[in-house]
Amino acid sequence: MLNIALNVVRAATLSLAAWACLVPMASAQIQIDASAPYTSPQPTVFQPGASTSPDGHTLGLNQRYLTRDGKPWLPVMGEFHFSRVPSSEWEEEILKMKAGGVNIIAAYIIWLHHEEIERHFDWSGDHDLRRFAQLCAKHHMDLYVRIGPWAHGEVRHGGIPDWVLAKGPTRVNDPVYLALVAKFYAAIGEQLQGMLWKDGGPVIGAQLENEYSSRAPGGGEAHILKLKQLAVASGLDLPFYSVTGWDGAAVPAGAVLPVFGGYPDAPWDASLKDLPPNEVYTFRFGNRVTGNMGAIGGRSSTAGSYQDTPFITAEMGGGIQDTYHRRPIIKADDVAAIFPVMLGSGVNLYGTYMFQGGENPDGQLSTLQESQATGYPTDVPVKSYDFQAPLSEFGQERESFRKFKLVNYFLNAFGDRLAPMNPHAPALLPTSPADLSVPRLAVRSQGDHGFLFVNNYVRNAAMPARMAFQVKIALPGGELALPRQPVDIPSGSYFIWPFHLDMNGFELRYGTAQLFTKIAAEDEPTYVFFCVPNIRCELSFADQHSLAVHTSSGQIQRADGSIIVTGLSQSSDTILSLENSEHKAVRILVLTKEHAENAWRVRLGGSEHLLFTTRQFFADDNTITLRSDADPAFRMSLFPALTTTPSGSNSLALKQLPGGFTELSSHLPSVQPALNVTLLRQPGDAPPVKIGPALSWRPQGVAQAPEEEAFDKAGLWKITLGNSLPRGLSNVFLLVDYTGDIGRLSNGTHLLDDNFFNGDPWDIGMRRSLEHKQTEDLRLQILPLRADSPIFLEDRIRKTLPATGQTVQLRSVRAIPQYQLTLRSTP
Repeated sequence: MLNIALNVVRAATLSLAAWACLVPMASAQIQIDASAPYTSPQPTVFQPGASTSPDGHTLGLNQRYLTRDGKPWLPVMGEFHFSRVPSSEWEEEILKMKAGGVNIIAAYIIWLHHEEIERHFDWSGDHDLRRFAQLCAKHHMDLYVRIGPWAHGEVRHGGIPDWVLAKGPTRVNDPVYLALVAKFYAAIGEQLQGMLWKDGGPVIGAQLENEYSSRAPGGGEAHILKLKQLAVASGLDLPFYSVTGWDGAAVPAGAVLPVFGGYPDAPWDASLKDLPPNEVYTFRFGNRVTGNMGAIGGRSSTAGSYQDTPFITAEMGGGIQDTYHRRPIIKADDVAAIFPVMLGSGVNLYGTYMFQGGENPDGQLSTLQESQATGYPTDVPVKSYDFQAPLSEFGQERESFRKFKLVNYFLNAFGDRLAPMNPHAPALLPTSPADLSVPRLAVRSQGDHGFLFVNNYVRNAAMPARMAFQVKIALPGGELALPRQPVDIPSGSYFIWPFHLDMNGFELRYGTAQLFTKIAAEDEPTYVFFCVPNIRCELSFADQHSLAVHTSSGQIQRADGSIIVTGLSQSSDTILSLENSEHKAVRILVLTKEHAENAWRVRLGGSEHLLFTTRQFFADDNTITLRSDADPAFRMSLFPALTTTPSGSNSLALKQLPGGFTELSSHLPSVQPALNVTLLRQPGDAPPVKIGPALSWRPQGVAQAPEEEAFDKAGLWKITLGNSLPRGLSNVFLLVDYTGDIGRLSNGTHLLDDNFFNGDPWDIGMRRSLEHKQTEDLRLQILPLRADSPIFLEDRIRKTLPATGQTVQLRSVRAIPQYQLTLRSTP
């Protein structure tokens, strides 16, 4: 995770309150010059390791993009810390990430989790790196190992064990330290023997260190080079090696690739108020560390610094970890709106941190979380590393998961087209992240083909509507007006529109619908789009070869050599067909955005389909799994239509729908888990909050997490849940609706999970505890929240709290059953 607030620009040009008062603004015609002749990318100085698999597949790169088998490759990467998730759940979480469009899993190998005690390595059970790699291979997921030795990840001492720190200097070329690192790397190499790309395995790269900018003697680029030498000597001969590129990073040219990131908030910041508009919502033209207005502190990544390597990311925030002193609530749009910004800026590998939440394992000697007491800038929960990620610490899908999938599916299907394209900035740019008056957009193009990226969303800011929005794009073949007639762009919209898109020989001149995916069904390709809410939805085609267009909604117009299908329905799906005199045909499915968010790619009965469901979804080669919280009814539709009813774990009803869809439905027996909650101890008076030490980059100290004895003042409840998972359920969730400072759930003296109150209910998956018979003596503690506690809560939450005294309230505890239905995906 980013260590300091490089990604938050404190611009004082205009207050948020002033911006929020702006009325919708008329947009002048926007000009983007993309007319320069396309230049092919040149070779990079980066020297990859072994890049050819035993069956001849290759990985590579040039200055602009990665390659797979010599072709452009724009992969999607998601962070999953296997040692923070029970090994019994690894496979289904990998499958969920795959279902969401992720094709590379990034994973810290956290030294402290594997060698807390010197010479006692633990690669068993929930620490079994080799088994995790094997599961990635089984499901055709690449694996990028982040081997540290300093990882951060909100782990104590960045994951470097205490006993290593006791032996002398770390993170420099000290002989004692390097000898210990060599043993750690050698242990990783042994675990991954035979699992590397060159062996036919899934491991394609390694990140060395993290957030490293030391220029101390024995540090800097020389240290990174030494770490790479040790990694290779340990057997980790891989196509790619990388380091994080922010914080004035040490990046030895040719040896490692710099990777970048950014987060929607900064929970390490000392502020007790909403932060100003964040730079992650502004395009990064010529600067890979921060928005085009310049970086804060350290060395800026200027246009000349890293132009010899592709623009790739590893830590685009999928959420954020709440800290004790700062507890933002991240909405789905807060993270999804970053996608068009970064892709439009030229990113050619989108890496999300975290994609899968988790929890810290129990330490043998102490707890393992980062804390101010151990010299780090923040306090995080002892157990929970949920991160408000698209997949929660207990594997639940969040709203952001489906919004991410909208872009991930696009990259899976069309990333090879986007990767070679160059970014182009508009003629007028915002003057700062707080300048909301100027539309934020970019074009990426190759010749006349390309995509328009627009972001009219900024967290905690009221963006103005862009009235009469139209972009004039100068291309080598002439000027394109996108769209032909201006449209109004609502506040909060963000999207990606294609232009001059080749669709199996048919040309889409432009679309104000976002391209989603492509399926091959019934020997006819189907291109899938979705309408952007509250924007006129239309597709414009080149009128060539006696083109015939048929549509189930909207109006067809002919103008200037184009056939424009406009006014496509925003409330129902539209099916279009294109046919020409050469007997070619293409089908187009235009979905509502909501329907697209509920669409999943599946193979069923030997052919490709889209499966639409609001239920949680994942699948392997043989089985489709659906899960439903609280509701035992399952309903889904498939396109194209099925002719036979698939088999399932419960009886299925089939119904044919208009437009080539089939509906399947099933209803499971209802189950209500037994639950009883008893108050054992009234809360006492919480002690005053202590302030931690000031830091060089944060001169103001922040609230420090309470010491253990403070929990003697917590309210205490006994929870009785039963001692086994009820039949027919995949999980039971405790939904704890409370107000307080910190919540803790324990089995006797063993802490199961904890939560820094931020205003959202606390959702706790109980399957792990039920399977291990850890639910016979559940204890819930809630520490009172003092009104004078200097912690940040969202303003809407803070307003509900008393202005004086302290508060602790347990409004409800509910047991939510999670039902599961499976379908056989093969005949």
